[in-house]
Amino acid sequence: MRDPGALYELVGDSDDVPAGLHLVAGLTGFTDSGSAVSQLIDYLGETIETRDIAVFENDALLDYRARRPSMYFDGDHLSEYRPARLVLQLAHDELHRPFLLLTGYEPDFQWEAFTQAVVDLVDRFQVADTTWIHSIPMPTPHTRPIGVTVSGNRTDLTDAYSIWRPRTQVPGNALHLVEYRLQQKGHLTAGFVLLIPHYLADTEYPAAAVAALESISAATGLIFPTDDLREQSREFMQKVEEQVGGNAELERLVATLEARHDSYMEENPIPSPLVDESGELPNAETIAAELERFLASRREDPRA
Repeated sequence: MRDPGALYELVGDSDDVPAGLHLVAGLTGFTDSGSAVSQLIDYLGETIETRDIAVFENDALLDYRARRPSMYFDGDHLSEYRPARLVLQLAHDELHRPFLLLTGYEPDFQWEAFTQAVVDLVDRFQVADTTWIHSIPMPTPHTRPIGVTVSGNRTDLTDAYSIWRPRTQVPGNALHLVEYRLQQKGHLTAGFVLLIPHYLADTEYPAAAVAALESISAATGLIFPTDDLREQSREFMQKVEEQVGGNAELERLVATLEARHDSYMEENPIPSPLVDESGELPNAETIAAELERFLASRREDPRA
């Protein structure tokens, strides 16, 4: 295996990166239903403050013939070259809280070395926990909230959010391997797989990006601006409804998916994090005590 440290270059002064941050990751390549990850990367790049910490080497990890970079032709000459980027950044959420963000393409080569490089960076920066996002097509209706399957070793998240828990063999991606290796080290890790309506999987589905950001927030407590995405989602859903409403076959398809979805959810309900084991809402005293505990933990946490 190639030296993992040779796969990336530290950029600028990494000594000022606080220890104990959350790491959020999303890589495009194998499958990105609803363009969930690509939208997430673009949206965060446009709306939050980021600074490069480590840049990975394209020549070692990328198959250029499979994913060709963009070259810009201006009349009679090439005016610009935009290579792909796989980068670890120091980012800040809407409340200016720092976290680490790993985004870009899924490596074509040297998965073991890449995974070890990520694990080394996790150790170097004493990362508190790692959350990554992925999306796959599923026979679910667009009229219901996007569900998720949660993997990793954070049972609190699995119990609260994972609606589908299959025992099966799946094609792996690079972040699956990263999660597997981090789990072996006892590092807190959660992977959110968004279950996107299969008939919208090839579209740029804004609700998928919203669900990705909500999943990250659930795992980390980080807050992101989503107003623009939610407005885009409303406009997109209106167009979908107009198309479905004018087609009897599509209406039957959606109705069938709704019935199957609702039946499954009735048989496999997810315990809400807002209720106790008996299904009862907590009383005012319990809520006040929990809020006090949370605020105390935030005062003690240097990342807060």
